[in-house]
Amino acid sequence: MGLEDVISLSVVDPVRDGRGWAFRDGPGYTPDPVNGFTLIRQAYDATEPGYDGHISVPVLWDRRTSRIVSNNFPDITIDLDTQFGAWATPGIDLYPPALRTQIDELNERVYTDVNNGVYQCGFATSQAAYDAAVARLFATLDDLDRRLAGRRYLFGDTVTEADVRLWVTLARFDAVYVTHFKANLRRLADYPHLWPYARDLYQQPAFRETTNFDHIKRHYFGTHPHLNPSRIVPAGPLLDWDAPPHRDRLPG
Repeated sequence: MGLEDVISLSVVDPVRDGRGWAFRDGPGYTPDPVNGFTLIRQAYDATEPGYDGHISVPVLWDRRTSRIVSNNFPDITIDLDTQFGAWATPGIDLYPPALRTQIDELNERVYTDVNNGVYQCGFATSQAAYDAAVARLFATLDDLDRRLAGRRYLFGDTVTEADVRLWVTLARFDAVYVTHFKANLRRLADYPHLWPYARDLYQQPAFRETTNFDHIKRHYFGTHPHLNPSRIVPAGPLLDWDAPPHRDRLPG
C-alpha cells in the first residue's frame, strides 16, 4: 500500500528463546530503532505494567502514545486496508466494500482450515485429531486450487486482503509445514494452480521483499524442541519461486 513513510517496520530475531521474541542485530533483523527495547515483552509491559498474558507478534506500536494499539493480526491488516487511504498509494484497495462480505467468509475458512489448520496438524496430540485436521486442510487447499483455475487471484484480477491472508501459509508450506507439521498429503508444488499463484504473488515486490525463507525455517525448526529436539534446520526443499507463473493470462 506504500505506507512505509507512515508505518515503519521492525523485524525480530526469528529464533525465539525462553524470554520470547527479541530484537537483535543480525541478518534480516535489527535492534529496535523506536524505543531501544531488547524484547517484545517490554512493549507489552510499557502498555500494561505487569502484563502476564501471551506475548505475540505482530504488534502495532503508536509512537505518539508510546503503547501497543493492537496485537491482533486481522484487525491490523483490515485497519491498514481501510483507515490509511490518505497516505496509501492511489488505486490500492485490498478490501473493497463490494467484496467485504465475501472476503470475510473466505478468510474465515482459510484461517480455520489453512492458516490455523497446519498448526492443528503439527500440534495434534492424537491420531484422530491429526486425521481430522489434515483432511480439512487439504480439502480446503483442493477447493482453493480449483477456484484459482480460472482467475488470477482469489477475487479476480487484483490482489485483495484474502490473497495476503493465504500467502503467509503458502510461503511456509513446503519449506516447513510438509515435514515439520506432517501436512504432507500434497506439497504446494504439486498443485497445478496454487503453486503458480503463489509464485505470482512472490514475484511482486510487496510479497518478495517481506518474505524471508531463512527466517521461516530457522524459526520453526529452531523453536519447537518437542517436535524437533535436535533443532537441525533442513537444507531443502529447493523450489524455483522465480519460475514464470503465467497467471496474467487468466481472466478476472
